[in-house]
Parts: sequence; structure tokens; C-alpha cells
Amino acid sequence: METSAEMNDPMDDPPRIVAIFATMNRAATALACVNALAAQTRSPDLVVVADNVSADGTADALKGASGLPFDMIVHRMTENRGNAGGVEEAMNLAFGRGADFVWILDDDSIPRADALGALLSVKLEPTVVRHAIQIDPASGRLTWPMWMGGKKGWRLVERPEDILKCVWVETRASWTGSLISRQIWEAVGPVNGELFIRGEDEEYPWRISQAGFSFAAVPGAVLDHPRAVGMIRWKFLGKNLFIERGLADWKLYYKIRNMVWLKRRQAGKVAAITMALAYVIAISSIDGIDRLPLIREAVRDGWLDKLGKWSRHPAQLA
Repeated sequence: METSAEMNDPMDDPPRIVAIFATMNRAATALACVNALAAQTRSPDLVVVADNVSADGTADALKGASGLPFDMIVHRMTENRGNAGGVEEAMNLAFGRGADFVWILDDDSIPRADALGALLSVKLEPTVVRHAIQIDPASGRLTWPMWMGGKKGWRLVERPEDILKCVWVETRASWTGSLISRQIWEAVGPVNGELFIRGEDEEYPWRISQAGFSFAAVPGAVLDHPRAVGMIRWKFLGKNLFIERGLADWKLYYKIRNMVWLKRRQAGKVAAITMALAYVIAISSIDGIDRLPLIREAVRDGWLDKLGKWSRHPAQLA
């Protein structure tokens, strides 16, 4: 669905917007995101950063930022709970501080100066997740392919120029760059922090859709966000899988475990088994059969609902 959209009435009470993201051991990256938020034509009212027990001084660097046009809370986690756990705690804190909408970011997603302003130029509906589009600065392509269209038929787009020329366009789901309303959060509940990483971006939008809410991209709102290195579009039984060649073991474990766990809830055991088989074939073909033991462990843990931090999570990333 495409529309010229109804613009916000300047006489309306402005919504309280809280931008949130999680970070760990990336002080310069986190500060760049905060500085981009400070440069917004319409800045957020509050920024909450969940620091996953960084050991490189990230928390102190953020706390030392000055001259910001908003208040900022650096929420020091008691343990590393990954992006999922960090966003869960940051979102709960933000709504506890009176947020009307929470704007979910990654620490390396850099909003262009008018990104939030463009999102808020469209009359906000608490039942619709308005979101920015993400562009890879190196290639100019979308960071992640996006399903777009709605009633006129869904299509997968990978280039910004293929997005419909309109104020907003219906999409299937979104995560980074999304404005989540208090109404959605109260209906759907918090992000599942036990997914740790590489799963919350699929599971939370799915729950939002299951609860009857919808998604819409605002093409005028742009985040510069690096595209995954070595990403391959791989088709299996008519489905698209996006595989990153040579992904670190711990990242691959969480990706496969969480997708098997989620697919079983979405579509049942047969679908979960099919998903697991797809990953076995894809990763073996792309990276080699040496990764089969890791894939087997991830599939088993996902099937058995064994979430949380991986028992073999690298110590240097604890």
C-alpha cells in the first residue's frame, strides 16, 4: 500500500521519543551513533544505551559526551546479554521513563540528519510500526533486502531506487530503525533477551504481526548501516535464505539456533526440520563440511529450547 499520508498536526502534543541501542567494546562506534542523534533536525527526547559490560571504556566515553540536546542514560548491564538482552532492558527502561515511542537502533546504524524528522512528519499511529530504510554506505544498496508492497503484491527490493516513490510504503517487518509504540509494547511484551543475538530482529516483528499490528517504511528516513560482508542470497524450496560466508562460529551458532527455535513456533516441527536441513546444505556448500558439528549443536539447542548465552561463547566476548 502506498499513500501520500497525513502529516502531523503541529498543534498536536509532540510524542516523547526515546532512541535506544545496545553496544559492547565499541566506544568510537557508539559515540558516532550518539553524535548522529545529536545532529538530528528533530532530536529524540532521551537516549538510552545498554552497555554490555564493555571493557574498553565505552561506558565512560558515553558518559563524558557533552553538549547533547537530549538526556542520555548509559545503562550498565550486569552481564553480557547480547543485543537482544541489551535492547530488552533499554526498551523497558525507556517506557518506564515515559516514552510514547521507542526508536530501535544498532550502534553502527547512523541516522541521517532528517531521519527522525521524516519519521515524525507522517502522522503516527500507535498500531503501525513506522521505520526508516537502511542503506549500506559502501555499495548504496539496502543493508537488508526488504519486502514491500502490501495489497498490490509483495516484492523483495534490494536497491533504494526500487522503493515506491511515496511518503510511506507497507512492509512485512522491520527491526533496526523502527518506532515501537507503547501500545505495541504493552500488547506484545518485551523483546526476548534470551535470543542473545541474531534472532530478536526476526522474532519480535513476528510477534508484532501476530498481534495484529502492521509495518510501514518511510523512504525519506534513512540510516547508514553497513551491509553484512559476504552475504549470499541462497534459495531452497522456493524460500530465500541470506547466508554470510565465513561467519564466526559464535554468530553462526546463534543464527541457526534461533531460526530453528523460531520456525518451530511459527510453523511447526516439519518447518523447523526443513529450516535445519536448509542450513546444513547451504553452510556446507558455502563454507565446507567442517562446520557440520557446529550446525548440529545449534540445531539441537534450538529444537530443545536451549536459549541464552551459548555455553562455548568466546571468553574474550564474555
